[in-house]
Amino acid sequence: MLKAEVKPKLLVLVGPTAVGKTRMSIELAQAFNCEIISGDSMQVYREMDIGTAKITRDEMKGVPHHLIDIHEPEYPYSVAEFQESCTRLIVEIHERGKLPFIVGGTGLYVESVCYGFQFSDSGSDEAFRDEQFRYAEQHGPQALHDKLRVIDPVSAERLHPNDQRRIVRALEIYHLTGEKLSEQLASQKKESPYDLLIVGLTMDRQKLYARVEERIDLMIEQGLVDEVKSLLERGVARGHISMQGLGYKEIAAYLQGEVSWDAAVEWLKRDTRRFAKRQLSWFRHMKDIEWVDMTDTEDFAGNYAHVSEMIKRKFD
Repeated sequence: MLKAEVKPKLLVLVGPTAVGKTRMSIELAQAFNCEIISGDSMQVYREMDIGTAKITRDEMKGVPHHLIDIHEPEYPYSVAEFQESCTRLIVEIHERGKLPFIVGGTGLYVESVCYGFQFSDSGSDEAFRDEQFRYAEQHGPQALHDKLRVIDPVSAERLHPNDQRRIVRALEIYHLTGEKLSEQLASQKKESPYDLLIVGLTMDRQKLYARVEERIDLMIEQGLVDEVKSLLERGVARGHISMQGLGYKEIAAYLQGEVSWDAAVEWLKRDTRRFAKRQLSWFRHMKDIEWVDMTDTEDFAGNYAHVSEMIKRKFD
């Protein structure tokens, strides 16, 4: 009789920005002998530490972390590259006798690995991409978003008008293949090649928004403006994928004299709140997630015990 194929174990922790993933991930990684793979599309960039809320060396507490600080800000990182790197790392971590642990908030990136998405080799058209970014500069981000809404309303609903890099990519896929991004995602088989546990952290919406705003105030205190100024001074163009990230595009606009300081901060806080809402919406559409409510931030021990029990039940 043939033995059933044993799927490799994979632990995943997802949730919106500022919900408390970092502390929870470190405690769990230490307890369950994990190596952490960052599931964040912005933390791959060097010299972009404050605006991405990148974990510090001290905060890692000796836990190995992967896919952090692997590219220069000019590099066009993609979900396909993340999936390829992550799949390789999962094998390598298992070979070391450790448990692979993906932690992050970039829904498509994490989901692509959990379910082995097949990405069509649609290629790229740099001239087309440049044309779309110029269109956004001339007519505003809402006009670019409206172009996507005409051809792919489902993707437009998922993407904020200021998420220009993903809007342009969705337009580019349609331009090159005639296929909508939303159709590509809907056609994916949601069967995991892994023995998979996905834990989702959630929180009362208003409390989460308050934490988002506190985090932004802290980023500003820590030197976000100088970080963005340094990137601009070294020649990192505002059109690069990295500079379209939250915290970078708004502060860059302030530094270029396009908006006032108060307007830039309010813009950043508003868009980060909206980003957190969209993250939760994305994760709510994913199957298999076991949710933990982190609203009672005073009861970290209780929340940790809850997640810990889930992991023991699944993998022990």
